[in-house]
Amino acid sequence: MKYLSLTKSSLWSAPLLLLASFAAFADEVPTISAGNTAWMLTATALVLFMTIPGLALFYGGMVRKKNVLATLAQSFFIAALVSVLWVIVGYSLAFAPGNGFIGGLDKVLMNNIAFDALWPATTIPEMLFMVFQMTFAIITPALITGAFAERMKFSALIVFVSAWLLLVYAPIAHWIWEGSGWLFTMGALDYAGGTVVHINAGVAGLVAAIMIGKRVGYGRELMAPHNLVLTLIGASMLWVGWFGFNAGSALNADARAAMAMVVTQVAAAAATLSWVGAEWVFKGKPSLLGAASGAVAGLVCITPASGFVTVGSALLLGLLAGIVCYWGATSLKRKLKYDDSLDAFGVHGVGGILGSVLTGVFATNAIAGGAVKPMAEQVVVQLIATGATIAYSLIVTALLLKVIDLVIGLRVTEEAEREGLDIVLHGEHVD
Repeated sequence: MKYLSLTKSSLWSAPLLLLASFAAFADEVPTISAGNTAWMLTATALVLFMTIPGLALFYGGMVRKKNVLATLAQSFFIAALVSVLWVIVGYSLAFAPGNGFIGGLDKVLMNNIAFDALWPATTIPEMLFMVFQMTFAIITPALITGAFAERMKFSALIVFVSAWLLLVYAPIAHWIWEGSGWLFTMGALDYAGGTVVHINAGVAGLVAAIMIGKRVGYGRELMAPHNLVLTLIGASMLWVGWFGFNAGSALNADARAAMAMVVTQVAAAAATLSWVGAEWVFKGKPSLLGAASGAVAGLVCITPASGFVTVGSALLLGLLAGIVCYWGATSLKRKLKYDDSLDAFGVHGVGGILGSVLTGVFATNAIAGGAVKPMAEQVVVQLIATGATIAYSLIVTALLLKVIDLVIGLRVTEEAEREGLDIVLHGEHVD
């Protein structure tokens, strides 16, 4: 009877054990996390805030008064244009599985994406990941406009941004951030856009500045910023929004996101101090514009490294960024004699290159979780990723600008430039 009693007990317990096993298995299946999703919704809004109104005001304050509305309009219009192109085909080209160079067309118009489907290896909806990445795609071409401020046709801008997004930004994003991309498989580290955003935009801006030519009167007439109050407000918005940029790239509300936020703050602060210090030494006075530019330089430099480095490394990266980008925006520009109006290359190009390469030096597996190769090997990979981004962005941007110039022209007339883009292109002006 005892044997029978045990047998009956086992028979009753077996279904319960089976149900418990199924429950445990169900718990392991990823589901949408309310906390992570809430953080990523916030981060997405912060990154969009970087462009409108952050970058718009940052750039708008640095141009002459007759071009402020045209400059603001460029950032605002790009936000709308890129949003539409991104959902139609840009996201698919960047993040749909494809070959090593470009994504497929599986996600055109968000086809094959259920509204509650998860982005792989995360607990956030793919639709949220898509719009988070959209905000990166928005700010990148908007950054380029600083290089040719005060002289490009609005019609040329529309064509250029549309083509550049699909032919330059989307492929490079795919190379580095999508699992089938050739630089991703090589092990390139770019946590939040050192190559994809900053080197890409900086190099494109340099090419545009050279091909479009200098502003009328450049080097002979005063072209001082018309309103540094707007510029400081914009820089402050960029600084705050950058926490969404870098900490948001964790795609989780976790310790790594917190670390990315800390190193972002430290690098921005350190670069502010080193830029102002360099300016004080070489020009005799610290300036508000220098402080704002230094903060942005530090933010740019820490971006590719933000999910991989310690606080001490971030401090050093920031100090280097302020000094090197100050050189890029002053001595380098004077030596090469190009008119990068608002230092898109001097800050974003130079800072992005510095950050991308030094990520290979300072990245640590204690934070990166095993993604980092031995230093010498990782630096080589970083150099390849940096060089490939520079070369591709330079060549394709130059080809696009040449074609646009031949078809519709890139630049406004000299008369229009002297009168100001606000009134000529938009029929508006600031009193």
